[in-house]
Amino acid sequence: MAVIQNLYQKHLQRKKSNDFTPFVKKSQRSFWGNVILFLFLILMGVVFFFPVIYMVSQSLKPMNEMFIFPPRIIVSNPTMDNYRDFVNVLANTVVPVTRSLFNSLFVVVVGSVGHIVIASLCAYPLAKYKFPGSAFCNQLIVYSLMFNATVTMIPNFLTIAGLGMLDTQWAIIIPGFASTLGLYLMKNFMEQIPDSLMEAAQIDGAGYVRIHFTIVMPVVKPALVTAFILVFQAFWTNTGDKFIYTEANKGFAYVVQQLASGRISGVGSSYAGISSASAVIMFAVPLVVFLIMQNNVVSTMATSGMKE
Repeated sequence: MAVIQNLYQKHLQRKKSNDFTPFVKKSQRSFWGNVILFLFLILMGVVFFFPVIYMVSQSLKPMNEMFIFPPRIIVSNPTMDNYRDFVNVLANTVVPVTRSLFNSLFVVVVGSVGHIVIASLCAYPLAKYKFPGSAFCNQLIVYSLMFNATVTMIPNFLTIAGLGMLDTQWAIIIPGFASTLGLYLMKNFMEQIPDSLMEAAQIDGAGYVRIHFTIVMPVVKPALVTAFILVFQAFWTNTGDKFIYTEANKGFAYVVQQLASGRISGVGSSYAGISSASAVIMFAVPLVVFLIMQNNVVSTMATSGMKE
C-alpha cells in the first residue's frame, strides 16, 4: 500500500499549500465596496440570529414580563424558573423521561450511523463507476430532493406496516436510511477524488471494500460529517407520532412537543415559560453538534471535494 500512502500524502501537501488558490477569482471590489458588503453581512447576520436571541430571552423571562406588549427583547429580571419548571414537569410524567431520552438516543445514533454507512456505500459506485442505469439513478436522486417528507408519509407507513415495524423505533430509523440528501452530498464529493488513487490501490491488490473504507471514506470526511449533522438534526426532532403509539416507545422530541403545546397535565400558568425553555433545549443539542463539527461543514460547502 506504499503507492496509495504516497498519493494520499501528496494530496494532503497540496491542500496544506493552498493549492486551490489559482481557482479563486481575485475580488475587484473597492475599499468602500468591501465596507458596504461587510455591513450588509452584519445586518443579515443580526436578522437571521434574531429569532435565536428572542427565543433565549423568552425562556429567561419571569411571568410578569412574558406577556408585556410590545414584547421586550432584553430581560429586566432574568430567571431560571422556566427551566426548573420544565425539569419538574418532566419528573412527574407517566413514562420516565429517561426512557424517552433512551429512545431518542437509540434512534439518533443507530439512524445517523446507519444512514452514513448505507449512503456512502451507495454513493461510491454511483460516483466512480459507470453501469447500465447509473445516469437514471443519479437523476432520480436529484428529483427525490424536491419532494417534501409529507408526500412520502403514506408510502412509508404502508412499507413499515408491511414489515411489521409499526410502534417501534425502527419505524423512524428505516425511512431515515433511505434519505437521499447524504447520498447526494457524498456522491458529489466522491466524484472529485482522482481515479489514480483507486487505480493505485487496485494495483497493490486492494479490493473494492478495502478501497472504500481505507481510502475513500477518510478523504470524504467533510461530506460525511455534513451529512451526519443534517441527519442527526432530522432524527433528533422527529416525534414519530404517526408511527409510534405506545407512550413508552416515544422519544424525547414527542414529550417536549406535548409539553410545549400544553397537553401534559400539571403545567398550569407556567405553560408559556416552559414552552420557551423546551424550545431552547431542543435547539441547543443540534447546535452543539454543529459547532463541534462546523469546520468540516465549511470545507464541504467551500471546496465540494478534491481537485485533481
